[in-house]
Amino acid sequence: MDLILCHTTADFDALGAAVGLTRLLPGSKIVLTGGSHPPVRDFLALHRDEYPLIERRSVNPEKIRSLTVVDTQQRDRLGKAAEWLDLPHIREIIIYDHHLGQESDIPATESDISSVGATTTLIVEQLQQQEISLTPAEATVMALGIHVDTGSLTYDQSTPRDALALAWLMQQSASLSVISTYRDPGLSVQLQQLLTESLENLEYLCLHGYTVAWVTLKTKNFVPGLSSLASELVELTEIDALLLANEYPLGEEDSRLTVIGRSQIPKTNLNLLFQLLGGGGHSQAASLNLRGVDSEAILKQLLDGVKAQIPHPLTARDLMSSPVRTILPETTIAEAQRILLRYGHSGLSVVDTQGQLVGIISRRDLDVALHHGFSHAPVKGYMTTNLKTITPDTTLPQIEALMVTYDIGRLPVLENEQLVGLVTRTDVLRELHQERDEDEEGQKFKIQNDVRGLANTALTKFKIPLSTELQNRLAPQLWQLLTTASQEAEKRGWHLYLVGGAVRDLLLADAASGTLMIKDIDLVVDGFHKSADVGAGVELAKALQQLYPAARLEIHGAFQTAALLWHKDPELDSLWVDIATARTEFYPYPAANPEVEASSIRQDLYRRDFTINAIALRLTTPRAGELLDFFGGLIDLQAKQIRVLHPNSFIEDPTRIYRGVRFAVRFGFQIEPQTEEFIRYAINSGVYDRTAQENSKTPALQTRLKTELKHILEAPYWKSALQLLDNLGALQCIHPTLKLDAELLRQLRLLERCLRRFDTEQTLIHWEMRLEALIAQLAPQYRAKVAKNLQLQEDSIKRLQNLASAQTEVMESLPKCQSPSQVVQLLRQYDLPMLILIALQSPRSLRHQIWEYLTVLVNVQPLLNGNDLKKLGYKPGPQYRQILDDVVAATLDGVIKDHREAEEFLAKHYSH
Repeated sequence: MDLILCHTTADFDALGAAVGLTRLLPGSKIVLTGGSHPPVRDFLALHRDEYPLIERRSVNPEKIRSLTVVDTQQRDRLGKAAEWLDLPHIREIIIYDHHLGQESDIPATESDISSVGATTTLIVEQLQQQEISLTPAEATVMALGIHVDTGSLTYDQSTPRDALALAWLMQQSASLSVISTYRDPGLSVQLQQLLTESLENLEYLCLHGYTVAWVTLKTKNFVPGLSSLASELVELTEIDALLLANEYPLGEEDSRLTVIGRSQIPKTNLNLLFQLLGGGGHSQAASLNLRGVDSEAILKQLLDGVKAQIPHPLTARDLMSSPVRTILPETTIAEAQRILLRYGHSGLSVVDTQGQLVGIISRRDLDVALHHGFSHAPVKGYMTTNLKTITPDTTLPQIEALMVTYDIGRLPVLENEQLVGLVTRTDVLRELHQERDEDEEGQKFKIQNDVRGLANTALTKFKIPLSTELQNRLAPQLWQLLTTASQEAEKRGWHLYLVGGAVRDLLLADAASGTLMIKDIDLVVDGFHKSADVGAGVELAKALQQLYPAARLEIHGAFQTAALLWHKDPELDSLWVDIATARTEFYPYPAANPEVEASSIRQDLYRRDFTINAIALRLTTPRAGELLDFFGGLIDLQAKQIRVLHPNSFIEDPTRIYRGVRFAVRFGFQIEPQTEEFIRYAINSGVYDRTAQENSKTPALQTRLKTELKHILEAPYWKSALQLLDNLGALQCIHPTLKLDAELLRQLRLLERCLRRFDTEQTLIHWEMRLEALIAQLAPQYRAKVAKNLQLQEDSIKRLQNLASAQTEVMESLPKCQSPSQVVQLLRQYDLPMLILIALQSPRSLRHQIWEYLTVLVNVQPLLNGNDLKKLGYKPGPQYRQILDDVVAATLDGVIKDHREAEEFLAKHYSH
């Protein structure tokens, strides 16, 4: 990736030079490293799509090949993008600038710095040399660059080279009307006077950390260029929003009011406010003109509107993780390191026996102590005691300022001197980088397509729905249930989230296909500092059961999760709702059941399997309807890929391999390449064999694996899933020798024919039969062991255990049978599942005989029954069974054909 970097607060010269360079460097992209001048921002609001601009946050630094810097030679004017200058794999760094006499601190491999009025002129000269033509859009923005930086060739630094460059751009069809609209000729004398008056009369208010200013100027007549005055005021005073009003008379009793609005406050939309009064513009810049109105009332209405739009800033309460993992000062360095490894933290809070915070120790501190051999020393000798702390109400800007000023990676949150949470640098960065662009309704998300290496992935069109759209996709009775649950949570000071598969399915649902009646719903309670302990899920479930008495309450697991179950309810049908407290987990060894502890919603989502299942929908106020996506799940939904959350995820829990395959096949997604590498590494490492030998209980290779196999084998896509599992080598989780070869595929196809033909009433459990067919492919000595390991039903285990001997007997005896009755006598000792398994592995001739037995011979009935025998004078008793069997055998062999012959047969062979 070749990038062209504009300096922060980009002007038209920087943008024009960058656009020209994209023609000299085909395929390159422009990055505005930090904002732009108001005229540039206004220009790009209409013309952005005509230029190859990308957001800084969407750049994958590992893919950068070269950097070209325009209109500056200083690192600090590139914002955070300056970090890219130090990347070791960058091939070249080129500077284009027109500021002479500056000492550059950019490690450039090539520079073009010349005494011209605009950097754009340098680029125009190269385009001319290479005889490259421009589009009108490209020529226009480059001409704007030269016009603005040279004052339309009136500034002292203007040169003939700039004039020649402008002339060539006019030949390339630069739009003079657009240039006239956006060039900034500077303030006129009148505007300079009004600037002084404005600065003297500006009124201010501060709200939620933002400064809003307003002023009314009364003039004798219309004043052109007020937008330039507004921009100058914002720049000079560094305010966040401005309302500049100008009132002038039209006659003795009439007047006109002009209001210019500017805002740099996120989520505000001046266009909406000004439209209400007949004006309009953009979200950050708007204007209106009115006649014969009360200027004070209009300004107050607009000011109230701006104040109402200013978002409440996020606070530590919204960002913090809670509860906090703490240790005592006497905890050893080695034990602290073990705790960090277990929970994946980068630091620990140290508290005394009264729970008072006394220090913080970071992973870096522990690494140094361990390096010097102090593993048995207490942490109190290495912890930081000069602490900066915050309260739950500390705002995000204040938190960010503390972290930057003091280079602090984590800030403890104290309430009434008690430690209630922790805000880390990661929490702040995640919030700052989770961009949301608002459209005219102010609620649509923008996804950066290049995040996490997806620049080369073919992305499908995927629109993140509004919260109201999500609500409309869910069956009304389910939404009412969620609303009731959220109200009960709010009463207790908790937050409630819809998480996992339900959110994923709502996002993927086609709005035109009707509402979803989801059968399984997972809810997570996050209490933050309100002490939502491990019993919160149970408490909320009990409260809901009082409101929904038709539901059955189940409390299960050591962690006190709860479930509400409805069975064939008139409204909710058969619904399962799991309710748990937010938790984190740790696997004591691979394939074990995880150990869980109460935690925050972030940690709860982090413990999940795949990014597309780690999205949450907040149900409680404030910010109800907000989607929480900390790990790029929305991007992966858009890219139609399955990406695991942790590199060791499959080592800890092999059932995640099966879930990943199930989701991939079900949704038509691809397993992301690195995720596939993690799967193959886990399988080939031999960790599953080792852990099974070392531990008597490995649920992820036993009961949980059986559950995943059930989900796969009873789904319509089970064949495709098995083929993908085999391709990944994942069938080894069932047994190391199991492979889906051509013979097994043939047997599975034959199994489906057998089930359709011989089990029309579906008395057999078909997914279990498919699993038995898989296990039956193993060597005989492994079959029963694998069946027991997967905890199959006793009859399945016994059947697989006896399959080898039964098959041997059938294969040896069936060819020797001389009559149909002998075939029946041999095969009737086996049930239908056993005969099917035997048939799957038998030669065609034997399989044909078994098929004939199941389709014809087994249905032959005796020509006489017990009542007939009684009428004929035979005394009831055990001999009836033998007599009737002989009659059936004679019928099968064609010895008797009707009722009369049957009676004659009895008279000949049995006495009364």
